[in-house]
Amino acid sequence: MNVYTGDKIRNVVLLGHGGCGKTTLVEAMAYLSGITTRMGKVSDGNTISDYDKEEQKRQFSISTSVVPIEWEGNKINVLDTPGYFDFVGEVEEAVAAAAGAIIVVSGKAGIEVGTEKAWEMCDKYNLPRIIFVTDMDVDNASFRQVVEDLTAKYGKKIAPFHLPIREDEKFVGYVNVVSETAYKWEKDGKATECEVPEYNKENLSKFRDILMETVAETSEEFMERYFGGETFSEDEIRAALKANINDGSIVPVTCGSSILCQGVYTLIDDIIKYFKSPDTRSIAGINVKTNEIFEANYDFSKPKSAIIWKTIVDPFIGKYSLIKVCSGVIKADDTLYNNDKDVEEKISKLYVLRGNKPIEVKELHAGDIGAIAKLTAARTGDTLSTKATTIQYARTDISKPYTYMRYKAKNKGDIDKISGALQKMMHEDLTLKNVNDAENRQTLLYGMGDQHLEIVASKLLSEYKCEIELTEPKVAYRETIRKTSDVDAKYKKQSGGHGQYGHVKMKFEPLGNMDKAYEFEQIVVGGAVPKNYFPAVEKGLAESVLKGPMAAYPVVGVKAILYDGSYHPVDSSEQAFKMATIQAFKKGFMEAGPVLLEPIASLKVTVPDDYTGDVMGDLNKRRGRVLGMNPIGGGKQTIEAEIPMTGLYGYCTVLRSMTGGRGVYEYEFLRYEQAPSDVQEKEVAARASKLTDEGGED
Repeated sequence: MNVYTGDKIRNVVLLGHGGCGKTTLVEAMAYLSGITTRMGKVSDGNTISDYDKEEQKRQFSISTSVVPIEWEGNKINVLDTPGYFDFVGEVEEAVAAAAGAIIVVSGKAGIEVGTEKAWEMCDKYNLPRIIFVTDMDVDNASFRQVVEDLTAKYGKKIAPFHLPIREDEKFVGYVNVVSETAYKWEKDGKATECEVPEYNKENLSKFRDILMETVAETSEEFMERYFGGETFSEDEIRAALKANINDGSIVPVTCGSSILCQGVYTLIDDIIKYFKSPDTRSIAGINVKTNEIFEANYDFSKPKSAIIWKTIVDPFIGKYSLIKVCSGVIKADDTLYNNDKDVEEKISKLYVLRGNKPIEVKELHAGDIGAIAKLTAARTGDTLSTKATTIQYARTDISKPYTYMRYKAKNKGDIDKISGALQKMMHEDLTLKNVNDAENRQTLLYGMGDQHLEIVASKLLSEYKCEIELTEPKVAYRETIRKTSDVDAKYKKQSGGHGQYGHVKMKFEPLGNMDKAYEFEQIVVGGAVPKNYFPAVEKGLAESVLKGPMAAYPVVGVKAILYDGSYHPVDSSEQAFKMATIQAFKKGFMEAGPVLLEPIASLKVTVPDDYTGDVMGDLNKRRGRVLGMNPIGGGKQTIEAEIPMTGLYGYCTVLRSMTGGRGVYEYEFLRYEQAPSDVQEKEVAARASKLTDEGGED
């Protein structure tokens, strides 16, 4: 592949709802640019960007892939992202690396939740966007309806650049609103100019007027000419539109059919014409040595620096760090310094990835996207620069995972293998977390949704040949007491030679502090229990609170007072007093009004106004307490609530189905509080076996 300078590069991300046709559009672009001789199909599992076995099996994108396209002396790095919400981390990485977005909308399905989320993400990252309405070859596709719906939702920003031409209900061509010309497709896919059909003229006039108004608003001179009845040249119109598109005040809408390669040629042209090249954009980091701002601005003449925006770890193709060059020119055989990990690494080869196919290149200029193989210490988000000029760029904000499940190895011998495989997968996927919950003796897998976790399990089996079982996680209940008790416990054993004798009298009462497991106090008078046995009593308490006598959960908030007892000069031992204390604790705890405490989370659910009633009703069913609502703009509310952790299991799926995928939530542990009696009874009954089964896993 040729080497391209910053002015010849465009970095474009494809966004949209799952199944709207992003991957098919990439295939059409690749075919038109001569990368492939025939278009692959998602259903056949032979597309460039969906190369992963899981993607081919499920027929949808799971991770972002890069397909660089060469077009008339330019290079477009197309980032094909997943549309399903469980893989939002992949989308966030790609959007941060891109400089423009194509939001793909199916002409048949119209605006979907994924379209809205794509728009919101472009707003968040200030990305200029073009909307491509695909599936126009389908009978019931309606470009007019999509434009009307977009205008109703996003206002005057929406500007159709194309109008479809239909003959005998078939999509045969388009009218270009900017140039006021019409084109029909021939059998070879090329477009030839034709007359503007009569039925298009009214809409052409209407949309052209809207465009001219927008162009006039770009300068006072244009405004005067517009009101003076003058017309603008096509070059003037395109220059003004480019400025409008890049500042987000205009969003062009074009149409086509990816499967038939119709409208894709003009889309690629529009990407080159309207999106800015990196050398005209700004990016800044910090010069670590001088602590000054480093204005990189994709300038090839400045010291070299790059951001690792994504990592690919594949058992078959190895590890690749995908980089975006922010300044300078990075060459094969360069030595780059990773400030985040404090290591220098020599680059032997540089690549551009086309799907999973690495193509070797000699150098990458500022603004380009490429890949480096086998950077051992590097992780997504790290900055690469030189020792002489060490630069640090800000990391991309990646969504936090809140859905979690417990997992176990099907084969005990695979535990280390699974741990290693998950480590590799977490390098690649920043929304995946592997947590060892030692307290509850369980290992947890956190992800963005149930489908995400299921795919992780499937990948472990197909790629790493180890199987895990996903189950409902245990909730970390606690046990405490509400009353006081006074007990007398004696541990006595006689079996040839020395016996065992320990005798304690203890009081138990609520400590009033749930952050501490227990507090030990002794008020023994007259040496009834010698001082040297006090540590043994405390040891007995420390052991007892690990597994409470009610339901084998950890104990919190208990005060134990040793006030009397007796000892035997020969038979007493530390072990005997420890055992006597354990007996006293079991008896005293159960006599002091034992209760089960459940963990409560502070929950925030953000949903469109229309769904607040349903969401609050559902939270009540889950024993949640709604504390209030805050409007956050854009027709959305954040509902704040407190909810038992048990009520959050499976919540992601329920919230999505209730809100059509529009609702998002976050939570954090807040405190423990007493569980209702029915929950307590059920849990105590379910845990009865754990009280006797000392060796069993919780």
